[in-house]
Amino acid sequence: MSIDSSDIKKGLKIQLDGVPFTVIEFQFVKPGKGTAFTRTRVKNLMTGAVIDRTFRSGEKLTPADIEQHAMQFLYKEGDMFVFMDTSNYEQIQLAPELIGDDQYYLLEGTAVDVLFVSGRAAGVTPPTFVILKVVETEPGFKGDTTSNVQKPAKMETGLQISVPLFIEQGETLRVDTRTGAYVERVKK
Repeated sequence: MSIDSSDIKKGLKIQLDGVPFTVIEFQFVKPGKGTAFTRTRVKNLMTGAVIDRTFRSGEKLTPADIEQHAMQFLYKEGDMFVFMDTSNYEQIQLAPELIGDDQYYLLEGTAVDVLFVSGRAAGVTPPTFVILKVVETEPGFKGDTTSNVQKPAKMETGLQISVPLFIEQGETLRVDTRTGAYVERVKK
């Protein structure tokens, strides 16, 4: 089974030169002359190294040979993240380098998929949407809901996102983990 370069998206796991990688950024480019291509940044699942790679339109890619286990994030111990396998209650620790920016979507009790490459934990895939609380933002403005003006907000996990002007400190928001973008307010 192979993957066409037009199917590249963030989070896709592919094999390059016998090493598993995950796509962390991609951009489809269609120049005026020549064939279209996809410019990507991919992260090595074994070492955590990030490289830039370009794929021609129509190029075939090999999916990575990885396993995923449903686990639950328990807590952070020092700078290590502790996860528990929900089927057998075994616990593992992952370094922040393996988790990357996905650490900003982890609250205690969050269900995630932990990726294993050759039996070794290599990273996590958080749920598509997480619910986080705003801990710091400028005061909100009443009535300015028609324009698409945004302001910065800091979430309880340290994540920085842009939110509409009417969002206030202490509110709970749904955040898309694929893009790191505000989706909606959540009533609790």
